[in-house]
Parts: sequence; structure tokens; C-alpha cells
Amino acid sequence: MWRWVGPHWERRRRGESHPVLDFLFEYYRFRPSQLLRWEPPRPGPLPVTRERAARWILELLERTAQRPPQFGCFGLHEWAMLYRATARRHPNWPLRLSWAEIDRVVEEVGLACTHFDAYRFFTPSAAVRNRWCLTRAQQETFEQPGCVHATMDLYKWAYTFWPWTGSDLVADAFELAVAAREVDMRASPYDLRGLGYEPIPVETEAGRVLYAQHQRELWQRAQPVRARLIARYRELLGASANRPDAVGAPGRAVSAPV
Repeated sequence: MWRWVGPHWERRRRGESHPVLDFLFEYYRFRPSQLLRWEPPRPGPLPVTRERAARWILELLERTAQRPPQFGCFGLHEWAMLYRATARRHPNWPLRLSWAEIDRVVEEVGLACTHFDAYRFFTPSAAVRNRWCLTRAQQETFEQPGCVHATMDLYKWAYTFWPWTGSDLVADAFELAVAAREVDMRASPYDLRGLGYEPIPVETEAGRVLYAQHQRELWQRAQPVRARLIARYRELLGASANRPDAVGAPGRAVSAPV
């Protein structure tokens, strides 16, 4: 983990930003120091106050794993955030295409995002062009395992219940998130060659084929990580169900969570 955390701390010391890697330390709320701290999976049940969240995450992971992967979005998330806009999220980095060309690609290729936490950053003009109108309440309905952002989020589901999940699982999910984020930004309209990221030109047919290949590779790499998370959450919730103070335990009347 030091190869990621060390440079991040050094950039912060110099007051520098990184359009690709900062996302993993700022959007995801797991402290870099925690990434460097190894903890084995914690045995025993979860706190009662956290069981509902764990059940929601487990159901999301299970339903996502059961769906066939889709590879037709072509990584247009960052494009949709720039569609008919006048400002960009990474103002220190140039665009590979003009604003008019970005708009044209969005309109000609179309938007097929299934991940709410990507969709919610679309410009209003782009959001209405997406194949689906996504909401938080429908996340379990649309989330699918081919999505690069769903792959990145495995890191979130790993650290949300750390140290119960254990540092090895968190580390593997983080490394996977790094790979997914790199593909995500290589397919963006930003020119990041100065940082060593060769563009995936999804504005071309060949680029879209290449992106789908990377997306498929990430899906295959994510499958065992998602399976380990599902198994771990089932273990944790199973331990919680068997403790004396569990909902429905003999001799204890407990109302359902609201």
C-alpha cells in the first residue's frame, strides 16, 4: 500500500493534485493511514447498530453478482459530466477534444450508465439522455458487475466494515479500484499523457472496442473479490444472528428496524 499512500502524502505536502488517484483518497473515505495498518478479519458479531447497513450491502453485492455483465456504456461518465457545460472538474488538465466534439460524442454514442453514483454527477442535459433515470432507491435494481464504478465500489464495501472484513480484503479491493479508476480516466476526454496515462479514444469505434476489453478484464478480476466480500458479509451476519441479543432471539422481544 505504501506505493500508493507515500506518493499521495508527498503530493499533499507539495500542494499538488492528481486527477486520477486523488479520487481514491477523497471520494472514498478510508484514511491512507488505515490502508497502511494491517488488521486480521475480526471474529464475532457486528454491532447491532450496523447490522441493517451490512444487510443492505450484502443484498446489493449478491444481486449484482447474479446479473450478467454489460459492456456497452463505453466509459462516457466523464463525458456526461462535461456535456453542454462551461467548466470542468479537472481545470488543471487539458481536454483532448473541443467542447463541441465532446457534445457530439455524447449525442452520437448515447449514454447507458447503470451506476447511480456516476449518474448523479451528470450535467442535467446529459442526465435526461441516459437510457435510464437512476435513483438511489433503485440502485439494487440497476447495479451490474460489468460496471467499472461498481468494481471500484468493492473497495468501499470492503472498508465500510473494516476491521471485520480484514486488511487483506481491503488491500485487494483497493488495488482493483486503482486499476478501474485508471481505465475510467483513460477513457475520459482529458489529456493525461503527461501523467503517463495513454488515452482510450472511446470517441472512435476502435477505442470503444478497446474500452470494452478493459471493462471485461476488470469484471473478471472483480469476480473473486466480490465473492470474498459476499462470503465475509454472510459470515458476519450469521454470527450476529446467533448471538443472544439478536432480533428474534428466545426470550427477547425486539421490534423490526425502521
